[in-house]
Amino acid sequence: MPLPPEFALIARHFRPLAGEGALDLGDDAAVLAVPPGRELVIAADAIVGGVHFLPDDPPDLVARKLLRTNLSDLAAMGAAPLGYLTTVSVPRDTPDAWFAGFAAGLAEDQAAFGLHLLGGDTTSTPGPVSLSLTILGTVAAGCAVRRQGALAGHGVWVSGSIGDGALGLLAARGTLADPDGWLAGRYRLPQPRLALGLRLHGIAAAAMDVSDGLLQDLGHLCRAGGVAAEIDAALVPLSAAARAAVLAEPALLRRCLTGGDDYELLLAVPPAREAALREAARAAGIAVTRIGGFRAGEPRVTLVGYDGAAFESGADGRAHEGWSHFG
Repeated sequence: MPLPPEFALIARHFRPLAGEGALDLGDDAAVLAVPPGRELVIAADAIVGGVHFLPDDPPDLVARKLLRTNLSDLAAMGAAPLGYLTTVSVPRDTPDAWFAGFAAGLAEDQAAFGLHLLGGDTTSTPGPVSLSLTILGTVAAGCAVRRQGALAGHGVWVSGSIGDGALGLLAARGTLADPDGWLAGRYRLPQPRLALGLRLHGIAAAAMDVSDGLLQDLGHLCRAGGVAAEIDAALVPLSAAARAAVLAEPALLRRCLTGGDDYELLLAVPPAREAALREAARAAGIAVTRIGGFRAGEPRVTLVGYDGAAFESGADGRAHEGWSHFG
């Protein structure tokens, strides 16, 4: 008896991605054993066409962005990848070639990051394309790095460079010059900082990834720790491409500080552990930069601009504007 179309599609494109515990995608759920002495870390994220990726973005890059944004959540918790489930909702007339490209992107990053598909669902929708992914990781018992933990006197640190994702969206839309494609590439293909995240236990007092904008996400750390923070715009690391864009149009600095899609790590680090952080970053091959510090006070973020003027977030801790799905 031939397979129904949906199951034939799953067998054709997704079954080759299945790993141990997925039961060949033939059952209603996966069955996993958590390694002894480890705790399960679970996160879920979704991306939607026209919101998180452009309608004409290649399906392999869409798949890789979906997986990598979730891997970034594991990195912020100091967790190692284990597996994932994904739900794919696309219009009925989506060609088989799109699924082939999507599956190829997942396969490429599965190999790169060491995990496999465990299951999921495929559905039709009138549009736009909507994709969700639930990722599973593990961490040594009691060693997960939380958002809660920043104290007065801790430094504010970030990995990599800030603002590339927000400027990359402009570049991908053709409204910002991007001669070498660096910015658009950073928007379409984030770099989850797993190699650094796995080294953060005992170094970072608190951590999260920068997905909704540096200032807003720093506000989240402030609220979780019950502290204030001050950062210096001149210290925020910009890539060469972002710095060139800001020099040409200074107003873009605000977009760098408030825009989303960077997926860098934002850390609270005690002064006594800064050398250990630098060593961990060196071993991971990822740059880290101290951009300010936490202090006692109501949860809020103070930004010191290039001109030395200071601007504060509201008393609710929301650090200026950042990306929000609900206003």
